[in-house]
Amino acid sequence: MLTIPNAVEEVIKKKPFLESALVEGLINLSALARKLKPEIEKKVGKEVNDSAVIMALNRLVPRLELMSAMKFKKVVENIGDIIVRSNLADIAFANSHTLFEKQAILLDRVRSMKDVFCTFSQGIYETTLVVSSSIAALVEEIFADETLIARSGDLSSITVKLPTENSVCPGVYYYIFKELAWDNINITEVISTTNEFTVVISDADIHRAFTILMEAKRQASL
Repeated sequence: MLTIPNAVEEVIKKKPFLESALVEGLINLSALARKLKPEIEKKVGKEVNDSAVIMALNRLVPRLELMSAMKFKKVVENIGDIIVRSNLADIAFANSHTLFEKQAILLDRVRSMKDVFCTFSQGIYETTLVVSSSIAALVEEIFADETLIARSGDLSSITVKLPTENSVCPGVYYYIFKELAWDNINITEVISTTNEFTVVISDADIHRAFTILMEAKRQASL
């Protein structure tokens, strides 16, 4: 049977944003204890009082602060180049048996074009193209017979080079996305490879997003 401190830690660690808010000192512990008490009681198999949960939270927060700082530093200080692209469009089509052929045609048309961004993300039912706005009309021409699901423009992207050990380091994406989410920056698309990822966001948010990531990287290096 779990002890109250162990149960509290288990519950908090399953709620990343709650954990972050605790570390930032943004939550009233008494109110949180009352909210968590039914779940804690279920885990420990007996009734508990608010003061016991509050005490467990008070003891947990310093450890969370240390662990959070260490994880964040490890992730962010090893981030490589941060590359910004502007003038992008996001176009999604329903998957079909002719879609691959259209993709091949598009790649053949753009391979000799300089400074053109073109990437495909295929899901189970749809495929999204993130392309330079300069070839958006070409995409619509080539894919004219396909079923258009959505189209949006006025987008930019930030590509982040990750350390090679990112695939075995839990929380790499969480700690980066958290920084953007806390500042209410909406992510339109995420494009990921083994050691880099790209977030596509509105032009209106690109300056804030870039500043946030650069500042996080700077702070981690101090």
